[in-house]
Amino acid sequence: MRGTVLFISLLIPLWIWGPVSDARAVEVAPSDASSNASSMAKRLDRLIARKPLANASVGMLVVRASDGATVYSRGADRPMIPASNQKILTSIASLSRFGPSHRFATRIWSNAVPDTDGLVDQLLVEGGGDPAMNSEDWWRLAADLRSEGLRGVRGNLWVDDSRFEAPGWHSSWGRISARAYHAPVGALTANYGTFFVSIWPRTTEGASVLVDIDPPVDYLRVESHARTAGRKARRRLSVDRAKSSGPNALSEEVIRVDGIARVGDGVDRFPRSVLDPGLYAGSLLSHQLGANGVVVEGNVLRGTRADTNGGSWVSIMDRPGRAVSEVVALCMKYSNNSIAESLVKNLGAWEGAALDSDPARQGDWTSGIKAMRAQLGAVGVNLGDANLVDGSGLSVQNRITPRAFVNALTVARESFQFGPEFVAAMPIAEVDGTLEKRMRGSKGRVRAKTGLLSDAKVTALSGYAERADGEVLIFSILVNGHSGGSAGAMDAVDTLAATLLNSSIGASAN
Repeated sequence: MRGTVLFISLLIPLWIWGPVSDARAVEVAPSDASSNASSMAKRLDRLIARKPLANASVGMLVVRASDGATVYSRGADRPMIPASNQKILTSIASLSRFGPSHRFATRIWSNAVPDTDGLVDQLLVEGGGDPAMNSEDWWRLAADLRSEGLRGVRGNLWVDDSRFEAPGWHSSWGRISARAYHAPVGALTANYGTFFVSIWPRTTEGASVLVDIDPPVDYLRVESHARTAGRKARRRLSVDRAKSSGPNALSEEVIRVDGIARVGDGVDRFPRSVLDPGLYAGSLLSHQLGANGVVVEGNVLRGTRADTNGGSWVSIMDRPGRAVSEVVALCMKYSNNSIAESLVKNLGAWEGAALDSDPARQGDWTSGIKAMRAQLGAVGVNLGDANLVDGSGLSVQNRITPRAFVNALTVARESFQFGPEFVAAMPIAEVDGTLEKRMRGSKGRVRAKTGLLSDAKVTALSGYAERADGEVLIFSILVNGHSGGSAGAMDAVDTLAATLLNSSIGASAN
């Protein structure tokens, strides 16, 4: 998926995911609709025959929810790159495996209970795979620790994020950038592994620009060479990040700001991702503890419970995160890659384990995808020959058919266990999420997951459309290798979906 906007105050992720690699265009197969096609089918065929879809591989399936009858079918069994429609499968598997009310916990340990002055020698934060802890949550956790009597840490704050394999990126994602949608996946994270850099020009030409980091943690150190120039200069700013090579290399990253801002221009804001989500989260906890009057005198360092303090730790807090239903809603509404991949790794970690116990193993992509396939099969989703690689859809190696998506959407909608939560998590046309500014004229009548891989020329839209007569259509539209830019392709897909609302189905549905 491609990166849209991130989120304000690092609270809500608002991005559409971005560039990956090129996809090869495949010749469009003729419509599977009969020669006596309905007016809807004829309109859909005509729309697909136009640019930017004319030379693309287009797979589309539409069925009636009331009886499962096929309304329209075109390349419905062709495996295609799904982009962020992959999150439909990740969300269904997670809701069905964990249940809507399950919460992943973050645990706080100390070397001993706080002494009479409220002090401990060492503090350790253990990530439990909660993917949705933001700055406000970390402040609340710090405030709760203070309310439990903690007043200071004489030594280090340790970060234990060993619940998942080492934080990182999937090998199939290609070149990794500092963009927010490329955040590494870890068992302990803050703000989805991202932060904001804000840059203002000065009032004097030649002066250094003003740079602000949100959140302002010690882990992120700014090195700025950007300058203020006159109004005639070309505005160009770049923000990147790199591992530190300084004396604090183990506990900081360098944020490099270069370029030119012009006198009189407004603020420029850049969402960026960290290299190490665990140390970033630990630094944010240290910052929020300080904001609550609890001073950490030592450093933020990585270390597991087993390998630090002789393995002797006392539990002082077990903090449940958001319910899985809310986590899935954040993932689906705003197409959050970090959440999707964390859910996959949680599926792997908990495979075969009771939810009231500890995970069975360390979470990784291999075990997670295996568990995801098994869970989807257990609830009746027929994946066919689908190739699942990751949970977010960033990989161009994923291959799924429109029929598999329609089947999954049907199963989810009919589920008493998690159906209401899943449907509520879908973006709503002209209302919220990644559809907030799309599908004009269809307000509230379409709930669907978007998908976009700009560089791969992939766009997708799968979900539910409610017609004026009350009939609900379940649909999946996958486009690989469209011509032109992403905006035109998204508009074309939106027009296909709107046609489901406004055209006569006719008698050809069967």
